[in-house]
Amino acid sequence: MSKMLRNDRLRNIAIIAHVDHGKTTLVDAMFHQSGLFRANQAVDERLMDTMDLERERGITIAAKNCSVVWKNTRINIIDTPGHADFGGEVERALSMADGAILLVDASEGPLPQTRFVLKKALEANLKIVVVINKIDRQDARPDEVLDEIYDLLIDLDATDEQLEFPLLYAVGRDGVAMTSPDARADNLHALLDTIIEEIPGPTHDPMAPFQMLVSDLGYSDYMGRLAVGKIFNGTAHSRDNLVCIAENGRSMPLKVSKLQVYEGMKLVDVDDVQPGDIAVLAGIEDVKIGDTICNRENPKALPRIRVDEPTVSMKFTINNSPFGGKEGKYVQSSRIRERLQKETLRNVAIQVEEVGDRDSILVKGRGEFQLAILIETMRREGYEFCVGRPEAIFHHENGIKMEPLERLMVDCEERFLGVVTEKLSLRKGKMTNMVNNGKGRVRMEFSVPTRTLIGYRDEFLTDTRGTGIMNSLFDGYGEFRGECPSRFTGSIVADRTGTAVAYALFNLEPRGRLFIEPGQPVYEGMIVGEHNRAQDINVNPCKEKKLTNMRASGKDDNVILSPIKPMTLEQAINFIREDELVEVTPLSLRMRKAVLSAQKRHNMRGARE
Repeated sequence: MSKMLRNDRLRNIAIIAHVDHGKTTLVDAMFHQSGLFRANQAVDERLMDTMDLERERGITIAAKNCSVVWKNTRINIIDTPGHADFGGEVERALSMADGAILLVDASEGPLPQTRFVLKKALEANLKIVVVINKIDRQDARPDEVLDEIYDLLIDLDATDEQLEFPLLYAVGRDGVAMTSPDARADNLHALLDTIIEEIPGPTHDPMAPFQMLVSDLGYSDYMGRLAVGKIFNGTAHSRDNLVCIAENGRSMPLKVSKLQVYEGMKLVDVDDVQPGDIAVLAGIEDVKIGDTICNRENPKALPRIRVDEPTVSMKFTINNSPFGGKEGKYVQSSRIRERLQKETLRNVAIQVEEVGDRDSILVKGRGEFQLAILIETMRREGYEFCVGRPEAIFHHENGIKMEPLERLMVDCEERFLGVVTEKLSLRKGKMTNMVNNGKGRVRMEFSVPTRTLIGYRDEFLTDTRGTGIMNSLFDGYGEFRGECPSRFTGSIVADRTGTAVAYALFNLEPRGRLFIEPGQPVYEGMIVGEHNRAQDINVNPCKEKKLTNMRASGKDDNVILSPIKPMTLEQAINFIREDELVEVTPLSLRMRKAVLSAQKRHNMRGARE
């Protein structure tokens, strides 16, 4: 057995944190202070969030790579998403890292997503550096947050070695890091020095042949498919003949047409790569995340990246409404299927399954938020299709029906305690913990089935007047907790095709909340509002006022309608029932019945009864 060597000119670190605790802002500051930009260079904020959706929502969706050089050492930084729905991205990112910076908000402390990402980092045996960020907040409580971090690490069975972590305090927005909360600093040098001193360089076996684990995929119009990953052992040169070992052990030959490494946000061409490098390799078409690229003479696969099983599924179908094909560029089932298959190559947490129907395909993922992001991305690319309600994926163990459960953490004002616990008990939730910090706010933990949480987020924000914070995390499978209605109200459904009229909508307002405005086109089976009662109701939103030749004062008063708040994609997906669909086009979002004809729906209901 040859002795393992360490590459001290390199550090591979992942930045892990809960949503909105300041990861991407901190990376920006590291870029500026490592001399990556000229002093007067105009640079965007949140450089790492390159997707439009990430910039709009202020969250990181995909893990990204970049590098900075500090004291002649290249630090490869992997910015990971903080949302548990993008867990597949986190697992990919951690497979490339040797250490992790755990960033925690000085006021909020560790939240469920922090727990999720930290658990993965500990399982991967990474060296952890803890940074308590945003210590300039008025409600900062760094000492209590530090205790909470220790509690979390102990709860996650951290070893004694992992509990002795280096600790720093930071204000990421101002680009400062210090060793104590009261110290003063005007730069991040303490953090960059700590990374080099505390996080080990990547190790490799000098006698082993070349091995690279593919952790990400890219695409270039000039070079085709790009494989991104960490070099575990050996070196490779441009024009080398290598092989790629797939999941089933099949070997595919490849010739390296180009080798690149990260320099800041850019990729630069290199002639060779060393052990520990995060490299981008061109020259193979049929490659998947988790494959190993290695020497032709001595092919040896590395352990594949394993991700948690998906917990939510959603049906994608072609748009067969009367307005189908009017707004989208890609409407055929073959194009939708092709795009979803392409997504599984880039996103290890998404699975696609055939359902026996030529026009439909089942997509499985970690949560409805992850699937909503996929739908929004496809919509912006010009696709037009329909999606069904997200459904939890059940398992059967020893004949017992098991369902996915969520660990839900709720932070709200004391006065909303009653309404939140009442709503969650209706949704089969069980309270497991409650802490009152004595500042008028309480923090509660619940165990809730995944399926009953779908659609609760908007209701929760309404109940807590927008002041509540709710975070959930997959918590394994548990015994099925019984039926629970997904919605307590019915739908107001249009019974004909036409254009909505103000007079008709004014008369429909007492029936419930409307989703459409005058002048909007409607069709039979389209959902135009939410009924006050539990059952559905068919209405005519196109009905015009009868004209007479009689004149009377007050007869021709102008009708004034309540303002309509358009539904977002997530709200629409969460609102629909099992027999309803969301029609998604690049320009519109409409909700509709799966069976459009009112007569057919009536007959089906009669047959069931």
